Amino acid sequence: MIIHESPLPEVDIPDITISEHVMRQHRQRADQVAIRDTSGASSYTYAQLAEKIHTLAGGFAARGIEPGKVVGLMAPNLPEYAIVFHGVAVSGGAVTTINPTYGPGEVRHQLDDAGASILVTVPMFVETAKAAIEGTQVTEIVVIGEAPDGTTSLVDVYGDAIEQVPVDPATHTVVLPYSSGTTGLPKGVMLSHRNLVANIEQCIHAIRYREEGEVALAALPFFHIYGMQVLMNGLLSNGVTTVTMPRFDMVEALQAVQDLKITRFFAVPPIVLGLANAPIVENYDTSSIVQVFSGAAPLGADLAAQAAARLCCEVVQGYGMTELSPVSHSTPEGDYRPGTSGVTVSNTQSRIVDPDTGEDQPVGERGELWVRGPQVMTGYLNNPTATAETIDGDGWLHTGDVAIIDEHGHMTIVDRIKELIKYKGFQVAPAELEALLITHPKVADVAVIGIPDDEAGEIPKAFVTPAPGETVSLEEIQALVREHLVSYKQIRLLEIIEEIPKSASGKILRKDLRAG
Repeated sequence: MIIHESPLPEVDIPDITISEHVMRQHRQRADQVAIRDTSGASSYTYAQLAEKIHTLAGGFAARGIEPGKVVGLMAPNLPEYAIVFHGVAVSGGAVTTINPTYGPGEVRHQLDDAGASILVTVPMFVETAKAAIEGTQVTEIVVIGEAPDGTTSLVDVYGDAIEQVPVDPATHTVVLPYSSGTTGLPKGVMLSHRNLVANIEQCIHAIRYREEGEVALAALPFFHIYGMQVLMNGLLSNGVTTVTMPRFDMVEALQAVQDLKITRFFAVPPIVLGLANAPIVENYDTSSIVQVFSGAAPLGADLAAQAAARLCCEVVQGYGMTELSPVSHSTPEGDYRPGTSGVTVSNTQSRIVDPDTGEDQPVGERGELWVRGPQVMTGYLNNPTATAETIDGDGWLHTGDVAIIDEHGHMTIVDRIKELIKYKGFQVAPAELEALLITHPKVADVAVIGIPDDEAGEIPKAFVTPAPGETVSLEEIQALVREHLVSYKQIRLLEIIEEIPKSASGKILRKDLRAG
């Protein structure tokens, strides 16, 4: 067995709830702005945030929210998101975070599977919420803002402040995000208080926040584990003023960077692409940014370098998944290596295992990434079979991602096991082709999947969104591949589409491309 230990120092993981950990600095930072929106219309200091959380917890408790109860939260990024999230947690309940762009059927499935009894949303999504709760256990829709008939305004839920309802941090599920998965309906990921607290602490040597003056842009959705943990909870816990955006808009983001002196810019690869190439970036002062951190999907080395040169700051990436709360690998400041997702974070072990033989692979060789540590989920809700398929008897979580770990301990994702294209017995990684094709000057965005073929088994097909005003041909694409890659990796089919389908976290929705 070849186990890769973290090169970073071990950390102590306090035996407390996530809300106690996130608000641990609320007294010494009482007057500092904890979280606000870009306009400043909604803003809370640490003292105000703590007061709101505990009075909302009292209101939820009065409505029957307690250990074993679940509240659905379907909203864009707002300062009140943190109040609702932690109000539920302090009451002893669990939150299931829901993508607000879901249709009623998708919302209903999640509410029903999670067993939610209250759904919190915003005015824009009330109609979806009303349709979604039919046939579920939800008895009340609570609205952040003006509440239409048949719903309750959040301001009317606040009650008498209560302290944290006692729970076991190690076993008590506090949040139920749903993993996207490549097939089938999403599965509820059971994350405990300890999972979340552990992962925040595990990242302190990877993302080194300064004691004072840190301001972060939080545009990545809080319903997704990256936005929820690395941004909302991780930032507040570390005393970073958090600036929310309900959805990413490049102009609004750049204005916020300039006006609010944003120091940390969290992104996904499509946003980094914009930072590297969009002409409008030149119109704003971005000198306050000390680091752009990308996650949720692999970031190509060339694109990272291009964005770093333009912004004059580090552009690094990390790796994680919902089932890992979410971070298992990250790039410490000053230790960036092009194309990698960084090193194994504190208190975590990694292995690279051949999925066919089960044998551990040596340094520099590819295999499935396995991870073990206190951030590993407790399991999938209502799905012990899927849990057993993902976490083995020794506690190793099998990520389904193909990776290598180099001689420096840095990990690079090569692809998903299920996404590998088998061409005449050879393995072709879509991510490798995508990283190459995006460098073509006529290509704005690209995705590659395997298409069944009687002779070859599967053949690589590229979906391309051309750059504005450009047209691109299969011959041009093939010429680029021929120049850089072995012949069996050649693109055999090309389809031009207006937009590559992606999840809110920036991952390519390959199942949508296959279905199309």
